[in-house]
Amino acid sequence: MDGNVFWSSTTDELKQGYKTQNGMYTCLLCSATFTQGVIYQINDTFFDAKKAVETHIETAHADIFEFYLGFGRVYTGLSDGHTELAKLFYKGHTDKEIVEITGANSISTIRNQRFAIREKYKQAKILITLVELMEEKMQQAKQDRKQSDEKLVDFHPRATCIDERFAITEKEKSEVLDRYFDERGDLKIKNFPAKEKRKIIIMQKIMENFQQGKNYSEKEVNGILQRYYEDFVTLRRYLIQYGFMARDKVGKSYWVTSI
Repeated sequence: MDGNVFWSSTTDELKQGYKTQNGMYTCLLCSATFTQGVIYQINDTFFDAKKAVETHIETAHADIFEFYLGFGRVYTGLSDGHTELAKLFYKGHTDKEIVEITGANSISTIRNQRFAIREKYKQAKILITLVELMEEKMQQAKQDRKQSDEKLVDFHPRATCIDERFAITEKEKSEVLDRYFDERGDLKIKNFPAKEKRKIIIMQKIMENFQQGKNYSEKEVNGILQRYYEDFVTLRRYLIQYGFMARDKVGKSYWVTSI
């Protein structure tokens, strides 16, 4: 998933699951692209680019709603309880049916929770409007003052937590990369930096070596990380800690949560 493309998408684009830009249809769930004017074969059927990306989303990604819920509370703002209720509402269950499924005290309890979720939606709409207005003003100010170095770096939607450690400007990122990587792109340090922001920037750079959709063994992950830093176990731990990669319960299989 390309963070820049994802976060620049409108709510309508997020709901349909793809973005159209410069003659390209890009799947927002996995970054698969389809070029306008090219005919694509999916199974035994041929599609133009628009129909191909729609078919791709239907077949490769089970449900967009479930996909976004998977981002967790960090981005949805929903508690575990509200997340489960949202799934039931989405599936079309009535309040009475949800009482039977969940064992809630009463229909009014479910109705109140549905009201609470809708209130979050209203708050989110106002927040979206405020941020868009703010970004428009800031963008104009940057153009006037040429302060492009203040632009914040976009990070993957699967980050385990988003706080001040991720408030990194393009200028900060560039300075860290210049300081810690040589011209070949190799790390040039003996001791890993203690500052969280520097760790995150370095890990994001190292993630360029991993492919979306591929499962890696622990040995393969170690082999890639060893090329950068002697203590590859520490690097591997940071990949998981900051949500760049995930692994199964026994630690035998690793995969990219974002690129």
